[in-house]
Amino acid sequence: MKVNVLSMQNKISPDDFAPLGEGYFREESLDTEEIGYWKASWQRLKANKIAMTALVLIVILMFFAFIGPMISPYTYDQQVRGDEALWPCLKHPFGTDRLGRDLLVRCMIGTRISLIVGLVSAVIVMIVGSIYGAISGLIGGKVDIVMMRVVDIIYSVPEILLIVVIKMVISDPLQTLIDTVPMFHGLQKIGSGLIAIFIVYGCLYWVGMARIVRGQILQLKNLEYVTAAEALGCSRGRMIKEHLLPNCIGQLIATVMLQIPSAIFTEAFLSYLGIGVSAPMASLGSLTSEALNGITSYPYRVIFPAALISLIILSFNLFGDGLRDALDPKMKK
Repeated sequence: MKVNVLSMQNKISPDDFAPLGEGYFREESLDTEEIGYWKASWQRLKANKIAMTALVLIVILMFFAFIGPMISPYTYDQQVRGDEALWPCLKHPFGTDRLGRDLLVRCMIGTRISLIVGLVSAVIVMIVGSIYGAISGLIGGKVDIVMMRVVDIIYSVPEILLIVVIKMVISDPLQTLIDTVPMFHGLQKIGSGLIAIFIVYGCLYWVGMARIVRGQILQLKNLEYVTAAEALGCSRGRMIKEHLLPNCIGQLIATVMLQIPSAIFTEAFLSYLGIGVSAPMASLGSLTSEALNGITSYPYRVIFPAALISLIILSFNLFGDGLRDALDPKMKK
């Protein structure tokens, strides 16, 4: 092949050999940004309109329960003479009971009790269940078999019946402890019933969490980073605390959020039976139980606390479902 040297010389100019400018080798910016796990989960949660609506309702209920009683002109146990058995009005938007107590502030306190029971019980269940399940899954072998059979035995017992029996057994000793020990005098307002519910949850309701955590640990303990930690002499306690449980945090949070409405419903049911919080402290279940005697004449006494129970449970269930979907790594695009 012949090359036309004269034509090539005509195309080459001295400018072609000039030094390159400073901006020639500038670093190209990436158009895509790497999104972390929590940021991606938050974006998926924000895209779920139902879950975000439920979150807004939960925040409103929090303000209703914890801020509302502070700005209310009445207290939950205050009896207003002349205002007995009033229907809803401007002075008492939720009406009053037969003793003249404002039902709005009593519903606020009842909502507070329900939220406290749900949150505290969920934390207890998470701590007990995650530790138990992590130990069972990591050790394995005969220890795992024995620990899971204990879980199966607890599962086979009717929960409500066992809750009632345990609560009836420990309520009186707890009340004696509250009345006699000075450091526990501050718990007299809520009584032994609510504390007994927390103890019952710590004894019974952790089994579901334990099974979930055990399944997660069985998947994680054969991974390379766990093997490397074992080769470096990492203890089992440190392995659970620093390597295994942090990688189950998404599943733990979603399970805890779905545990809250179950705890709230159980407390409302026990208070409805009369074995929940002690009078004059109010809970939504006890308010519903007290209103049954006059349901035909004063139906509003049942409607308001029952509606609040339904709203709380529905909000936490919808938000828990959305949070579970948002924290699922399989949904990451």
